[in-house]
Amino acid sequence: MTKFIFVAGGVMSGVGKGIAVASVGKILQSKGFKVTAIKIDPYINIDAGTIRPTEHGEVFVTEDGTECDQDIGNYERFLDENILDLNYITTGRVYKTVIDKERNLEYGGEDVEVVPDIPNEVIRRIKKVAKTTKADFVIVEIGGTVGEYQNLLFLEAARMMHLKSPGDAIFILVSYLPVPKMIGEMKTKPTQYATRTLNSAGIQPNIIIARSEYSVDKKRKEKISIFCNIDIKDVISAPDVESIYQVPINFEKENLGNRILKKFNLKPRKSNFKKWQQTVNIIKKKKKPVKIGIVGKYFETGSFTLMDSYISVIEAIKHASWFYKRKPEIHWLSAQHYENNSRSLKEIKNYDGVIVPGGFGNRGIEGKIKAIEFCRKQKIPFLGLCLGMQLAVIEFARNVCGLEKANSTEFSKNCKEPVIDVMPEQKVLLKEKKYGGTMRLGAYKCELKKGTRSWKAYKHKYISERHRHRYELNNEFKDVLENKGMIMAGINQERDLVEIIEIKEHPFFIASQFHPEFKSRPLKPHPLFREFIKAAIHSHIQH
Repeated sequence: MTKFIFVAGGVMSGVGKGIAVASVGKILQSKGFKVTAIKIDPYINIDAGTIRPTEHGEVFVTEDGTECDQDIGNYERFLDENILDLNYITTGRVYKTVIDKERNLEYGGEDVEVVPDIPNEVIRRIKKVAKTTKADFVIVEIGGTVGEYQNLLFLEAARMMHLKSPGDAIFILVSYLPVPKMIGEMKTKPTQYATRTLNSAGIQPNIIIARSEYSVDKKRKEKISIFCNIDIKDVISAPDVESIYQVPINFEKENLGNRILKKFNLKPRKSNFKKWQQTVNIIKKKKKPVKIGIVGKYFETGSFTLMDSYISVIEAIKHASWFYKRKPEIHWLSAQHYENNSRSLKEIKNYDGVIVPGGFGNRGIEGKIKAIEFCRKQKIPFLGLCLGMQLAVIEFARNVCGLEKANSTEFSKNCKEPVIDVMPEQKVLLKEKKYGGTMRLGAYKCELKKGTRSWKAYKHKYISERHRHRYELNNEFKDVLENKGMIMAGINQERDLVEIIEIKEHPFFIASQFHPEFKSRPLKPHPLFREFIKAAIHSHIQH
């Protein structure tokens, strides 16, 4: 029978619940169990597709086309398994289902109430995941922080599941222990309050993962044990680490996996972390750097840099860099800065490779195009992702093919030379203002052209990659582009859509309409990122 682990967060957001869930999953997986993970987001949105990256971080896309929270990406990277639409729950999805069922008379004429009908729908979805995946363990991350009214109904669902079958559900609280500089002492009181708040929802945590800047000492563990009513062995120290991939190993040093098994009256098992540990060893060793610049626009939030906007790109760079035993040095390059000051483009020469990632809207577009032109002319390894490919096509059309008015209809609706254009069915959706969940989403097949750099990278003729976009390369301009040296290296034959472009006589100039970063794993770097980093290392040597 499937066992359920509910993970909630205390004290503050961003404490690391997603990584904790992924790490617990990895530990149980390393012990031979089949594991899956669910993310519950308390917002009313049906999915994450309509939320700005600076508001909620990256929008991750699943194989079956769901736009979801970035934590699903962490689950996939740690478990090396695809997490599908079923595993993503939002308040909006739950309420919509309940209301639709009420309209269809599926409640048999009974009055429909927030409790118990909303928690029951949550439980139905969780159990459906267990049945569909046939997992031994389903780990459920409850978004937000305990004490927020937004996630109370999800905590209620967890409480009800535990009440009905107490031997099949446990609770983990991931809480933060601050160390105020003016005091210089680690404080447990916020975690005590978080635990009592969870208690007020009818839930007693079985395990507390104590996040902090430093390792949690015995005295602090004793305090948490006494005041939070748990065994001291169930207080797991989770200090800050250089890499998130160290977390499962650190948890196992605290015997977390077998503590969880004990809660379910299961026998302890040994973990097999050999390959994972090898990667962690590479991460921890001092290595030669490879400097990568990312030309983006979703990383500036006030006075701070929001790296979460491009988290899958960042992780894919890391995976590929570690593959070559290199230390990735990632730098943020402002597209708007290049737009306003062309002289600053010369700073790009300081980098071994440049990536232009995905995005939407006009802001910073011309700056990105200038950066792409600089990389093309100066022979700097370049990788374009989604929007990055579209802008590479625009740049090439303008500056190599002589199509001075070349643009995308996303930025200029009536442009005379629309080398990038919206698909016919998308025009209808946009006219009707149907934006949510209507882009080309999820996995699509692609046939690679033999002999191209992409073909050599993948070592396969047919591939499948994930998409998230409305605009495509306009086939009316294919001949003009190809005649001037652009290679259409990958094609979706079903729709005759260009998926990958390359440029001849360049150390590395590849751009894809899809998002390869979504399928990169720490032990399996994505082929395009791997080849990009290889070219960047060669560029570094030449410097």
